[in-house]
Amino acid sequence: MQHWLNKGYAVFSQTNRGFHESCGTDNAKAADPICATKGFVRLDDTRYEVHDAQYFAGVLVDEDLVQPTKIAATGGSYGGGMSMALAALKDRIMQPDGSYVDWTSPEGTPMSLAVALPDIPWTDLAYSLVPNGSNIDYIKDASYYGPFGVMKQSYVNGLYLSGLGAPGYYTPAGEQPEADLAGWKAFMDAGEPYEGKAGATQMLDEVTQHHSSYYIDHSQAPAPLLISSGFTDDLFPANEATRYYNRTRAQYPNSPIGLYFGSFGHMRGQNGSEVTSARAAVQDEWMDYYMKGAGSQPASNVTTWTQVCPNTETDGGPYVTSNWVQQSPGEIVINDDASQTIQPNGGDRAAGAAFNPAPSGVACATPSGAVEAGTADVESDAAPAGGYTVMGSPTVIAKFTYSGDNPPQVAARLVDVTADGSKKTLVNRGVWRLNGTGFQVFQLNPNGWHVDEGHKLRLELLPFDGGNANPSAVLSNFSRPTTGEPAITVEDAQLRVPVRESPGALNGLVKAPAKRVMPGRPSVELAPGNESIGSQSIAEFVSETFPCPDGTSGPGGGDCTPNPNPVIGKIKVVKATVKGKVLTARVSCAGSNDSCADAKVSFKGAPKKGKKGKGVVLATKGNVTAPAGKTVAVKFKLTAKARKLFKDSKKRKVVRKRGKKRIKVVKVKGLKSLRTQVLIGGKKSGFVTVKRNGKVK
Repeated sequence: MQHWLNKGYAVFSQTNRGFHESCGTDNAKAADPICATKGFVRLDDTRYEVHDAQYFAGVLVDEDLVQPTKIAATGGSYGGGMSMALAALKDRIMQPDGSYVDWTSPEGTPMSLAVALPDIPWTDLAYSLVPNGSNIDYIKDASYYGPFGVMKQSYVNGLYLSGLGAPGYYTPAGEQPEADLAGWKAFMDAGEPYEGKAGATQMLDEVTQHHSSYYIDHSQAPAPLLISSGFTDDLFPANEATRYYNRTRAQYPNSPIGLYFGSFGHMRGQNGSEVTSARAAVQDEWMDYYMKGAGSQPASNVTTWTQVCPNTETDGGPYVTSNWVQQSPGEIVINDDASQTIQPNGGDRAAGAAFNPAPSGVACATPSGAVEAGTADVESDAAPAGGYTVMGSPTVIAKFTYSGDNPPQVAARLVDVTADGSKKTLVNRGVWRLNGTGFQVFQLNPNGWHVDEGHKLRLELLPFDGGNANPSAVLSNFSRPTTGEPAITVEDAQLRVPVRESPGALNGLVKAPAKRVMPGRPSVELAPGNESIGSQSIAEFVSETFPCPDGTSGPGGGDCTPNPNPVIGKIKVVKATVKGKVLTARVSCAGSNDSCADAKVSFKGAPKKGKKGKGVVLATKGNVTAPAGKTVAVKFKLTAKARKLFKDSKKRKVVRKRGKKRIKVVKVKGLKSLRTQVLIGGKKSGFVTVKRNGKVK
């Protein structure tokens, strides 16, 4: 705060609800009975803690201490999440019911945010804490999609316990669905399977809709944004920033938004002075221009610095480009067509413990460089003279096969192995919750790292990332071991490493980036800056990479022998929305199947007891299917009862005033969403939350 005071700005910071004397201590709760209903930790809820900041600023406006359109937001971590939300809202407030109104002071003065400088923020809190691998840095919309993810165990446990010790006030499990920290953690601790459970849907829906800036209505551009994220920050990594950056640049290409990346932030951030000092100077430029009109408008650039080891070395950079894609003009591709198996007990616990970020992990840990038993690995050749610089998110494409219905995890680490093979250093990491079997694509978190001459890169695919195979371990593991993790076969793996070197460099080792392989999700599009690179589906990638003699790709890619026993699977409903008189369902067929059988699909309301919609049949349709490895949209006709549930209506009501009767017309809002039992072929097949995304007639 002192830095901004020294520059002549008025500054305020708030203690959020539920912490310290804002109802966090026993004395505070005893002194103010309202704590029981309003004073608990709500996890940076846009409707409450973020609104509190807007309210306080409005009070200062009404006291003539603050200009209503010259307000900035900045802060780190929790404050970074709030700064992102304030920027996304800009001149609006989110009401307790999730609707938006204009931001005005208590006395009615219109207000707006001038600029935001979020530092090490999240944009999707659910993904930050429970990633599933759906965040890819070359797609326009990287919202949470697919199976319930994998808990970052040491971080979640550490944050939960430190919040309680702050002191903080969490409500008992199940008491407050909008802020059920204890209940959500208990649900994750209970372990797999998560799919089809109401607790998974409730948690993800609540945390994304009301605690994450990415899901704030983006029908208008955000306030000018400079987002700073740590490459070696394993809690809120840099892809939290690229997610918001890509969609904003696609939707509002002229909206000011810049990125600043280096090795700083939460553990394992190094926070070198050369990087943090340069970051502060750029932040000053943005603040002074948008608050005071001083200097010229800052460019919406992307600035990066590389991680170095030992920590005392000077970080490499700054590397400044006009967009994120230009940071890595070249790509090194490493292929391994061997069949390997990730064993449920695979991995070296000592290496996993060394790379665990919380509570005190370091970026330059160097455990043994030996290949870890029971893992699948893809290794590069030794780097040539001069080496090369990794910059960005490595992409993994491979065929995965496993037995069982519950999606397992694949933990991925890219490590730099010394020339003599004795030591390795962590460069990038990521966690993927497999979405069925077959070919899939995912990415590791971005980083900048120079690979020295003679060193090798090794992609390690593990059953979990940590030092203790016990799922109940508190602080030992980066990713929580999956309950019932099966053996996973990995075949035809390809690793794409983005580098700062240009195509043709290092005697042709560096190639131009290959077409981006798009994940199997509905309506997926390339993010801006990737147009010249182009894209292809997973099926197109398999067909081109593993062609059969007749020019086609065989089942599973590369296997050109006709299958005498084709696998005919069941379809799966992954998403459903209602609008007008239609229910639109996204229906998928796993890529491990040769086809999926036609089936009758029904949706039946299954909310908790006493809630509207229980037992109501929303829609039914026969002969529903999808191509293998594809997700398609299928339209159903809503039943009359379903339309009545979701439709907004008006009701005539008789009221008495001073002994006289009069008729009053009141609006009755239809359901925004309904938890629904899906029946396929007359048999129960999990649950899906049907959401209203338009007016129901």
